[in-house]
Amino acid sequence: MLIAGLTGGMACGKSFVAQALRELGAYIIEADELGHQVIGPDGEARAQVLAEFGETDRAKLAAIVFGKPDELRKLNAIVHPAVRARARRTIEEIGVREPHAVVVYVAAILIESGGLEGASKTIVVTCAREQQIARALERPGATEASVMARLEHQMPVAEKVARADYVIDTSGTKEDTLRQTKMVFEGLRKMAA
Repeated sequence: MLIAGLTGGMACGKSFVAQALRELGAYIIEADELGHQVIGPDGEARAQVLAEFGETDRAKLAAIVFGKPDELRKLNAIVHPAVRARARRTIEEIGVREPHAVVVYVAAILIESGGLEGASKTIVVTCAREQQIARALERPGATEASVMARLEHQMPVAEKVARADYVIDTSGTKEDTLRQTKMVFEGLRKMAA
């Protein structure tokens, strides 16, 4: 089995690439989805998040911690270990069923959070900054001020690219992105075999 991490900046195309990898045969584990689960009803981090922040609604939590590094660190220290534990359990289950699987762990802050134990390759999705901003502004409720503020708080994409084993540039056509994604998947599949 081969485990790869997939990351990139906001609105660079991580979801599109993850879906393409899924269609090619990779198992996709979304850190964001696991984050919802661990603070949701019966989630293992819910009680601690409630005790610390009085809230588990993600939008409200984001408002509480945005621009407050100490509060964000507290939240991450509660949520990230629970997310990683769920990811490890899911990976183990996949490995039992399919020992030569390609598993891709998708996380916006994969590098910033120290990665995922066992991941041997890192894929970074990138695009031109102007495209990134334009795509982000298409999201519901996005404003130029909110997009720029979020970008200012993210690790620069160039730093992520410098740590990548594979880079998928989504600046071109969807077909070009799919071609690059297929090449990356083929390489991962050979290593997993």
